[in-house]
Amino acid sequence: MPESEILRDLWYMAVPGQQLKRGQMLGKILLGQSLVLGRDANGEVFALRDICPHRGIPLSHGQFDGREIECCYHGWRFNCGGGCTHIPSLLPNQKFDLDRVFVTRYPCREVQGNVWVFFPEDERHVPDPLPEIPIVPGVEACHYRLVERALFPCSIDHAVVGLMDPAHGPFVHRSWWWRSRRSMHQKSKAFAPSHLGFTMVRHKPSSNSKAYKLLGGEVSTEIRFELPSTRIESIVAGRHHICGLTTLTPLADKQVELHQVFYWTIPWLTIFRPLMRPFVRTFIEQDRDVVDKQQQGLNEDPQLMLINDADRPARWYYQLKKEFQQSQTEQRAFVNPVPETTLHWCS
Repeated sequence: MPESEILRDLWYMAVPGQQLKRGQMLGKILLGQSLVLGRDANGEVFALRDICPHRGIPLSHGQFDGREIECCYHGWRFNCGGGCTHIPSLLPNQKFDLDRVFVTRYPCREVQGNVWVFFPEDERHVPDPLPEIPIVPGVEACHYRLVERALFPCSIDHAVVGLMDPAHGPFVHRSWWWRSRRSMHQKSKAFAPSHLGFTMVRHKPSSNSKAYKLLGGEVSTEIRFELPSTRIESIVAGRHHICGLTTLTPLADKQVELHQVFYWTIPWLTIFRPLMRPFVRTFIEQDRDVVDKQQQGLNEDPQLMLINDADRPARWYYQLKKEFQQSQTEQRAFVNPVPETTLHWCS
């Protein structure tokens, strides 16, 4: 499988919902395609191909009144479903079927404060029903507390493998407030298959993860990966939830956008949000910097290796990806290749 091959017939995070106000639109490249995202006057989000079918200019350069987009070149207007509603240059006696003119529409949903776009393999045949969008457990949109964004200069595969790598923490994220090399010790975690992915089943946080201790009380965590590129960490502290949603969306072959979203139900934690943001940014920048350095070696197309058990999640990712594509091609149900097992590594 080509390294940069991007899975379709799946949902990808596009933008945090807070970036789209009512009556606003935003042009953005996702999966190598130009899209215009918007929120109509009723608050509903939509996604269209960002190209006017008349002369090819991006519609995002035009005007949007919350109901229709007007192209800046010749004033052609389109509704939020992509249908053409008006062509100013047509005279009343000139017969023209506006239904012949449309802009490709992509399924678009807002879930738990984030806007997701579904990219079909074949734009003429969108699946019905659509698959489910990844859900963060135990929280609602009102618990949306913090979001950070970063661009990673790599393929989607290397971004995802880095996302699920359990052994790089003491080296890439070495710091007084998180981990040090001296804190490394053997770990054993149970894994199980889950929807389009796998889950590190709920357990107590590692003893060298200092930040968890600040929550106090009995703390447990569960980490789930789901195709195409979503990681959800669900932390339970007593009756409260603190959850991290990490999404990776390919913009181009070697440009991936990361969104790190945090939800929590602990009221007092919100007071410390300004203090938390620099730590979150530092954590993300450490990952981005090491990926940037990795590209220097990858540019020479070296032969790479994966070991057990620390690299087993990476192996599972490639197996999941292959099985998903085969199941789509053969039009059959997806069969999860991940077994129930316990992995052991040192970090």
